[in-house]
Amino acid sequence: MAVNKSKVSAGFIVVGVLTAFFGIVLVFVGPVIIDDQVVKNTIIDPKNDLSYTMWKDLPVPFFMSVYFFHVLNPEEILKGEKPMVEQRGPYVYRKQCRKENITFHPNSTVSYREYRRYFFEPSMSVGNESDVITIPNMLVLGAAVMLEDLPYALRLLISATFMMFKEGPFLTKTVEELMWGYDSKLVEFLNKYLPGMLPSTGKFGLFAEFNNSNTGLFTIHTGRDNIKNVHKVDSWNGLTELSYWRTPQCNMINGTAGQLWPPFMTKETTLPFYSPDACRSLELVYQRSGVMNGIPLYRFVAPKTMFANGTDYPPNEGFCPCRQSGLLNVSSCRYNSPVFISHPHFFNADPVLLDYVLGLHPTEEEHGLFIDIHPNGYIDGPILTTFHTNLVILPAVMEYMQYIFIALGLLTTIVAALVYYKVRRKTCEGDALPRENTSTSSHERTPLLQDEQH
Repeated sequence: MAVNKSKVSAGFIVVGVLTAFFGIVLVFVGPVIIDDQVVKNTIIDPKNDLSYTMWKDLPVPFFMSVYFFHVLNPEEILKGEKPMVEQRGPYVYRKQCRKENITFHPNSTVSYREYRRYFFEPSMSVGNESDVITIPNMLVLGAAVMLEDLPYALRLLISATFMMFKEGPFLTKTVEELMWGYDSKLVEFLNKYLPGMLPSTGKFGLFAEFNNSNTGLFTIHTGRDNIKNVHKVDSWNGLTELSYWRTPQCNMINGTAGQLWPPFMTKETTLPFYSPDACRSLELVYQRSGVMNGIPLYRFVAPKTMFANGTDYPPNEGFCPCRQSGLLNVSSCRYNSPVFISHPHFFNADPVLLDYVLGLHPTEEEHGLFIDIHPNGYIDGPILTTFHTNLVILPAVMEYMQYIFIALGLLTTIVAALVYYKVRRKTCEGDALPRENTSTSSHERTPLLQDEQH
């Protein structure tokens, strides 16, 4: 029986060693397995049904929140007083994206056009599209600046045209008209006699050209040759660099198309992307870690240098002519009309800009530009629980299992070794002590037995 226990203990020792060894192997092999799955699921490939479908038709709802600065004192502004504005909104629109004209190329790239549509979401908005807003008349003010270099007689004629069509420096329209366009006799006149002057040939609106439109022909890397390049832009509208700006660095097309990024990010990683609406590449930097619906996230934010002028940040000199920091002059890609981009409420801008307008109150929480992104692969998807399972639960289970195997293996080995040692010791004692006692007892008892016989 002792021999059987010894063999069983030895067997458990072997099992324990193998279990611990398997756990140790998982420590090194587990991350490789997870990374390999991330790579397979991140490559843009029609064979990857789930990831390809999500890339092609983004099922995650995108929402665009629009705020208007309603001008409270238009008449006083014309007399030289500071503008006083009141923020109205948000007016929230659900953005639907879909990719069409998808073409794969032999050099591990794919081309597509992404079309976008916007749908008003009343339940998420503060106000309706019927709300009436007063804003500067960008059509008139823009045309005035663009016509500065024209002969005086022509400028006088155009000024008279503005008056004839009752177009002044301010415009009062509904949110729907300001967003998606309104009929304008002035626009019809300019398109007829000065074709090409305006970007729109139909209704004039802030987002008239955005709805049911595409962002241009993007060619991006699929990641098949190198997963680090997945989603990175190879060219846009056939261009590998822009011509809007004054330096090669500013004309570079960097990063992705702004929706997805390569996996395996770290806190040292930056988030570059090309924005056709901003006519340039932008780059976000890591700020902090966080969690959303159980999924770990990295928050990337716009650095203060993003819209800094060339004086405050020399690399931005190529985006000039500049004004105060915080304003990006995009006139060169907007038909030379005086258009500038800034953060809301002039956040991260030169404080002097806040002195020009009353009613602005910039805060990082409300007006800072940021993106929350999962650092290790895909997060966008129709069912959040699917990604929570694949990106959080399964890796955690694998991590716990490897340590459980190691602990269980070591515990089994130690217990089995102790049992084996105890059994072997008892066996050794059983083989030696009983024989010695029997011999002694035999000699001592013989005389007694003889006496009893007498």
